Amino acid sequence: MTANDDRIRTTHIGSLPRSPELLDLLTKRQNGEEIDIEEWDTAVSDATYDVLERQAEVGIDVANNGEQSRVSFNWYVADRLSGIDGKREQELWADLQEFPDYAEETFKTDVIDLSMQPVVTGPVEYTGHNEARTELEEFRDALGAVDADFEGTFVTSASPSVITATHVDDYYDSYEEFLFSVADAMSEEYELVAETGMTLQIDAPEFLTVGHTPTYADKPLEDVKGAVRLHVEALNEALSNVPEEQVRIHTCWGSYEGPHHLDTDLVDLLPEIYEADITGLSVEQANPRHQHEYRAFAEHPLPDGWSLIPGVVDVKTNIVDHPETIADRLERIVDVVDDSTPIVAAPDCGFGTQAGIGMVHPEIAWKKLAALVDGAKIATERIY
Repeated sequence: MTANDDRIRTTHIGSLPRSPELLDLLTKRQNGEEIDIEEWDTAVSDATYDVLERQAEVGIDVANNGEQSRVSFNWYVADRLSGIDGKREQELWADLQEFPDYAEETFKTDVIDLSMQPVVTGPVEYTGHNEARTELEEFRDALGAVDADFEGTFVTSASPSVITATHVDDYYDSYEEFLFSVADAMSEEYELVAETGMTLQIDAPEFLTVGHTPTYADKPLEDVKGAVRLHVEALNEALSNVPEEQVRIHTCWGSYEGPHHLDTDLVDLLPEIYEADITGLSVEQANPRHQHEYRAFAEHPLPDGWSLIPGVVDVKTNIVDHPETIADRLERIVDVVDDSTPIVAAPDCGFGTQAGIGMVHPEIAWKKLAALVDGAKIATERIY
């Protein structure tokens, strides 16, 4: 990420709406049905081209492939890691357990059921080199075909700890052994992305969501901080061969419309997150529960050389954020960070983190991204 020399640039968080045709194929794959490989390849290629073209149309500066071929931002690893077999029902986040009827109707679809977690039954090793290379090649091919001049590109990858947080371990003797085995495996994917020269975005919502998981919901804050420190340590180990300047992290309180009343405050966890070997931080700032959290960056200034990627567009409602509101959110962020800190405007999270569970209608999602670009322009006029 480069410094804002003349304006606030825009990006997004990775997942973008998938076409009905692609969702149908993803559903069949998830249900174990055979699909035509040529049909799949064509659908993914077309979808990747389409999302890049639309990013260019709305004016996004730093673009990606929209995660079109992935069933989710985290469970796609079942196609790339060994040792994963079957699923088991698990409790959802602690805040949702207080509202079970709402959780039941919201988090189960024909494509994916968030209460059913994949199970690790054997040693975890990275076996997804072909899948990863294919995805990267599709991205490069689409970039070459689209009439666009993006200022940058990024590729998303699941953090070790979001994998361990959303998979049931039936193999390793301890959580730490599980975590660092996954970190060792995922390092291969991180290095594959880094070799392309594109920015690697690590999706690590569990840096902020760990406090309302069933394991930590009733634990003291110090235990939550300890878990985040452990997760950061594992990530740093996995990133040991990737340049810091090529890595940004996205963290959030979970991309779901729920009560969120048990979320841990950002100000309490920023010092732990700052230990990550990265140079870009993406975090929610439009979420109604957390719009006051911009003050955390005044109390805990970003490390030197880091970029801040504040979420200034909500991804949980179909209300299109007004560009002036987006500009207000950006302006108050700029007011609390150091003048040298680059600010890149983004939504709070992805618009299709779990295939089939889209809280925002696809066309409204694109309208929101257009509003993001307009809001960044207004903020630029105010600030520069």
